[in-house]
Amino acid sequence: MSAEQVSGLCEQLVKAVTVIMDPASTQRYRLEALKFCEEFKEKCPICVPCGLKLAEKTQTAIVRHFGLQILEHVVKYRWNNMPRLEKVYLKNNVMGLISSGTQSILEEESHIKDVLSRIVVEMIKREWPQHWPDMLKELDTLSKQGETQTELVMFILLRLAEDVVTFQTLPTQRRRDIQQTLTQNMEKIFSFLLTALQQNVSKYRCMVGAPQEQEDLTSPQKTDLAQEPKAQANCRVGIAALNTLAGYIDWVALSHITADNCKLLEMLCLLLNEPELQVGAAECLLIAVSRKGKLEDRKPLMVLFGDVAMHCILSAAQTADGEGLVEKHYVFLKRLCQVLCALGSQLCALLGSDCDVETPANFGKYLESFLAFTTHPSQFLRSSTQITWGALFRHEVLSHDPLLLAVVPKYLRASMTNLVKVGFPSKADSPSCEYSRFDFDSDEDFNAFFNSFRAQQGEVIRMACRLDPLTGFQMAGEWLRYQLTAPVDTGPMNSKTGEGLCSIFSPSFVQWDAMTFFSESVISQMFRTMDKDEIPVNDGIDLLQLVLNFETKDPLILSCVLTNVSALFPFVTYRPEYLPQVLSKLFASVTFEVVEESKAPRTRAVKNVRRHACSSIIKMCRDYPQLVLPNFEMLYNHVKQLLSNELLLTQMEKCALMEALVLISNQFKDYERQKAFLEELMAPVAGLWLSPEMQRVLSDPEAFISYVGADNKIADPVMEDPSGLNRSRISFCVYTILGVVKRARWPAATEEAKAGGFFLGYLPSGTPMYRNPCTEQVLKLFDNLLALIRTHNNLYMPEMVARLGDSFAKALDMLDVEKNAILGLPQPLLELYDSPVYKTVLERMQGFFCTLYDNCFHILGNAGPSMQQDFYTVEGLATQLLSSAFNNLNNIPDYRLRPMLRVFVKPLVLSCPAEYYETLVCPMLGPLFTYLHMRLSQKWQVINQRSMLCEDDAADDNPESQEMLEEQLVRLLTREVMDLATVCCVSKKGVEQNTTAAVDGDDDEAMATEVTPPANAELTELGKCLMKQEDVCTAVLITAYTSLSWKDTLSCQRTTTQLCWPLLKQVLPGNLLPDAVSWFFTSVLKGLQVHGQHDGCMAALVHLAFQIYEALRPRYGELKAVMEQIPDIQLDSLEQFDSKLLNPTLQKTADKRRKDHFKRLISGCIGKPIGEQFRKEVHIRNLPSLFKKVKPSLETDVLENEDGEAFNVLFEP
Repeated sequence: MSAEQVSGLCEQLVKAVTVIMDPASTQRYRLEALKFCEEFKEKCPICVPCGLKLAEKTQTAIVRHFGLQILEHVVKYRWNNMPRLEKVYLKNNVMGLISSGTQSILEEESHIKDVLSRIVVEMIKREWPQHWPDMLKELDTLSKQGETQTELVMFILLRLAEDVVTFQTLPTQRRRDIQQTLTQNMEKIFSFLLTALQQNVSKYRCMVGAPQEQEDLTSPQKTDLAQEPKAQANCRVGIAALNTLAGYIDWVALSHITADNCKLLEMLCLLLNEPELQVGAAECLLIAVSRKGKLEDRKPLMVLFGDVAMHCILSAAQTADGEGLVEKHYVFLKRLCQVLCALGSQLCALLGSDCDVETPANFGKYLESFLAFTTHPSQFLRSSTQITWGALFRHEVLSHDPLLLAVVPKYLRASMTNLVKVGFPSKADSPSCEYSRFDFDSDEDFNAFFNSFRAQQGEVIRMACRLDPLTGFQMAGEWLRYQLTAPVDTGPMNSKTGEGLCSIFSPSFVQWDAMTFFSESVISQMFRTMDKDEIPVNDGIDLLQLVLNFETKDPLILSCVLTNVSALFPFVTYRPEYLPQVLSKLFASVTFEVVEESKAPRTRAVKNVRRHACSSIIKMCRDYPQLVLPNFEMLYNHVKQLLSNELLLTQMEKCALMEALVLISNQFKDYERQKAFLEELMAPVAGLWLSPEMQRVLSDPEAFISYVGADNKIADPVMEDPSGLNRSRISFCVYTILGVVKRARWPAATEEAKAGGFFLGYLPSGTPMYRNPCTEQVLKLFDNLLALIRTHNNLYMPEMVARLGDSFAKALDMLDVEKNAILGLPQPLLELYDSPVYKTVLERMQGFFCTLYDNCFHILGNAGPSMQQDFYTVEGLATQLLSSAFNNLNNIPDYRLRPMLRVFVKPLVLSCPAEYYETLVCPMLGPLFTYLHMRLSQKWQVINQRSMLCEDDAADDNPESQEMLEEQLVRLLTREVMDLATVCCVSKKGVEQNTTAAVDGDDDEAMATEVTPPANAELTELGKCLMKQEDVCTAVLITAYTSLSWKDTLSCQRTTTQLCWPLLKQVLPGNLLPDAVSWFFTSVLKGLQVHGQHDGCMAALVHLAFQIYEALRPRYGELKAVMEQIPDIQLDSLEQFDSKLLNPTLQKTADKRRKDHFKRLISGCIGKPIGEQFRKEVHIRNLPSLFKKVKPSLETDVLENEDGEAFNVLFEP
């Protein structure tokens, strides 16, 4: 290798790098240059001399960076094959670069420093400590040369800790060697870091802050211009030392952090008042104070409640806050706030434990400063303090501390301000807005944050009120009185609901809203905490009267008023004479209108008030039925009067009131009386529903389309709706049937049920049987309900869709609200309240079909729990359901099939007694599962083909979002189907059903990585019954195992952990065909190919594959043949695994070791994330063990050292 060769190559490389980095280069040139550079790194034998030449100080920064990258590449990928002398040569030169090959600390580019430190760390990872015992000494020697070298040494130490401890990016044995050696040397490392920090900070302070002797001592010195760079250099080293400490404080033994009387913590506290270093110091302090571990070891951290530390923290916070909103200071404040929170958590953990810790003397000071953060204008800072307040108020010792009790009223006072929803980043109506612009990207972001912040505050307010319920109640009363008398301020934006009314941003509404939330939280807690005799009944009733007498025409404020009525309602249990007044207030709100007799569509705000009043009445009748029972007649007459006018209420409102009556009628506790009442209540519905015209409409799709007006062409799509009344009649009947089925019940106490004539005896299984007073009425209407469901399903037939009028071509589509919920798109804030509920007749029609469909299935889902044996024994029920609910499923879209499974099939199956499995459940689920498997397989096939082809399809006006919506729907439907199968088949002894966690569109649900399924996941009785029937058994098994390779991680993980093994275990005793066994096993391996990149799925699937192989390999040699087809499988290792598995005389190794062995065998089919699929493998060899003697024969093996000097030190000092 000659110098000319190196120079020539280097010139070419410089040109190539210049082309790559020049924005004016053409793409072709750039690609050629890139290819040249990459090939050079991979193949050239003289990389090291070229890299070193390019890294010389005389080159430009870009070229030097490339030169250093070459050296890093050599260490990472060629180290194992380099001769020893070349390794030593490279290492010495790199150390030389640190010593004298870089610009000074202030001039050098940060990316150069970074790559240089990376090269050293890569060498350390391969050779330290066994072959490079003096590495730390060498670094120490380098650091003595000056600031430039010290900073680089810091970078090396930090990078080493990150790679070894934080990211753990190297093989286990090497990691263990390095981490243990670091731990053994930690005292030296910490002393080095602390000394560097101390010395550099002292020098920096001397140059910047110390007064000069000859000048007046009061004026701080201006830094001499010649001194400025020196001071900056010291400051840089200080920052580097803090960053490096942050990488170690997290994991080293706590004794290092608290050594020397907590010297480190003291230094960090003092640095909080040093503007250049304060953020780094706060970061370190935060990590230290957040440490977990033995309580005894954490005791010294209480030093931070001492005078010095407290003073430093508080003065730093005051200074940072006093300088206005500057991003740097704001970031620092957030860190300080976190430090105080972590301190509070440590105090809560240590106090009251066996550690002999007392409440600190400065606890009062701590609370005051913590309260300052809770009252800061930044909503983010306010919210950061809530969890710690909760912990303090809950703490068994601190909650009795007089200092904390004295803070409770102050905290509540602060909450009254904090509950007010201000601080939207787009506005300027509060000091919080300015801070929100740093923390939130949009108003929607802020809104989502604020809603969860408010809920959190509610929790903490309730905890505070446990300690002092009366104070909270007095404050709520004061605030309520104030709001009732304050003039309404609508602010600059008027609501579209009407002139002079509030919008959700109006100052008055924002205050009302906050006050209402506060009083609700406080009053509910007071009734839970205080004894009955101590409750301030008179004050409560006074407030209730004020609220009842308050009149407003503003829908948003009226909604708050109604919530206050509900919150204060428990006082009525002491003074029942106020009940009629409460009822008349609520009834007046049920018919609320802004403008009487208005023809304009109602806005959502108005609809919300009416709905709110209805639900308040229902809630009252549900929670206090005994209280309302004496006023039943009055209530009934009220409702009759409202129902007599067909146009006064919407169908939903009518039915809500009827539900309230049914809830009270449950208190009759007399079967005949309740039955007679329900018959009277439902007479109008029965008359309408069973009329010949309605029967015709419900059983014929064409007649139905015409009756509801979906075949019309409409000129004025907003006002004109000739068939609205017809639709509302159908809705009224369906809502009423649903309300009665849902609410009518027998008494909970068996004695009362027997006395009232509800009790019928016991089923063979010993379950008591009751009769529901609504059964007779509901079953009378049942045939027409099934006819309606059948007709509704048939509307989706292509010939019926073709009959929809021009205006209603999309009447059966999803509502936009549903689409947005599935795609996870937020609703614009204002629209929620100000827009009409349905803007056009088409939207009304869509809403009608959607609600009707859901409600029909809600009735079927509730029928079982409600009417029990009377429903399950309806003649030919299974056949009737198959011919109605499951009719024409091929044309039913996914968004309609999902609710059917969730609200009808699942509850029906879960509530069905075992006696009816054979007659009802099995005949229904068999065909259903077979169909669902076929449907889902086709859907996933389309999705997989689509992702393979990715064709341009511009036919639709918005194909991408349409495809996303369809895919997301298939995912949600898949989850629904797998959930149904799990609920039917697997008992929940150990598998707590967590299916409710996945809300629509919730794809980012955190995935558990600990997945060994509970050993007691057994089949339910229903599961066993289903598995006896061959068609059902096949359909469920095939669906479960096929679903493992569908691209839905959540569904895969649940099915793997909860369903697959119990199902397969059930059929193991039978004679499975070898092909079937191979197919099950292959399905799991395919799942690993698709989902292996997700830790949760991967662990679950590996466990399942292992279970199948261990259980079935002895009987089926075919499984071995499947294993042999896995890419890159080591056949000798497979033989070894098999022989151990098949030889029963051998003692079995531990489960974990067998599983790890198996995982290594199948690793060839475990999918990798796309970022790792094409990554070049880095191989780091293990060095001779530090801790156990290696057999001589292995020495050379382990090292493959061509010089044969196995234990020679590679790098002599």
